[in-house]
Amino acid sequence: MPELPEVETVRRGLQPVLEGARLVNVEARRPDLRFPFPERFSERLAGKTVTALGRRAKYLTMHIEDGPVLICHLGMSGSFRVEAAGSSDTPGAFHHERSKSAAHDHVVFDVASPKGERSRVIFNDPRRFGFMLFAEGAPDTHPMLAGLGIEPTGNALDGPLLASLLAGRRSPLKAALLDQRLIAGLGNIYVSEALWRAGLSPLREAGTIAGSGKKAKEQCERLAEAIRSVIADAIAAGGSSLRDYVQADGSLGYFQHSFAVYDREGMPCPKPGCSGHIERIVQSGRSTFYCRTCQR
Repeated sequence: MPELPEVETVRRGLQPVLEGARLVNVEARRPDLRFPFPERFSERLAGKTVTALGRRAKYLTMHIEDGPVLICHLGMSGSFRVEAAGSSDTPGAFHHERSKSAAHDHVVFDVASPKGERSRVIFNDPRRFGFMLFAEGAPDTHPMLAGLGIEPTGNALDGPLLASLLAGRRSPLKAALLDQRLIAGLGNIYVSEALWRAGLSPLREAGTIAGSGKKAKEQCERLAEAIRSVIADAIAAGGSSLRDYVQADGSLGYFQHSFAVYDREGMPCPKPGCSGHIERIVQSGRSTFYCRTCQR
């Protein structure tokens, strides 16, 4: 499943093409993806201008002039492709094979820029786990977005705030960080990486770093900084490019080359001075990678 950095990379790739552009025509080539398309889906979008392209957690939000907000989720295999008018080529170099079959091109947005330049934005999703839904009011009130926690980007997520979120929680620290009601958009890969950077075990009780003592405060501040930095680094690298995830321009991200622990079972811990090795355990049905020597 693409995580927050991948979705942010897609947003940045689509932003120059979609923001300020007019949706000349919108074609849904099937009645549903993961969920049915909203009623009058194409009709309500065609002819309208995209005023902004945002992101909330792992969701893209397309704000439409005098219309609803379109909430998009990539699912397991969804990606957007940008094509110039009259061309069927997909820009970017592919390092992993992906579907190029028109049978998986489920939604096509024909767009015109303010200068009249034409292009197509195509949503391709072989597994059809993605979806597109309308938010009639403020996006944050939609059931998919309501109740999401703070974004793990920027400086709002600091040590004191993280401590307040984790206080009293007896679940494993990794499970608490994956709770979307606390921090929105954090996923399995980047939680493992952040915990390694912070030197904290994914197995420890979450509330143990939320105390009032000096050590707990330092641990919370260190973890907050690790979360912000690992997300920022992944966004800068273009995402992790796991399996069939692709960016908006058709290319793949490269943060996977910087993984310290994820998918590195049995390899030496890369932390300077650490003699440990990376282990893999399963928590709540998901793989966790960590070093028990330096993560306490």
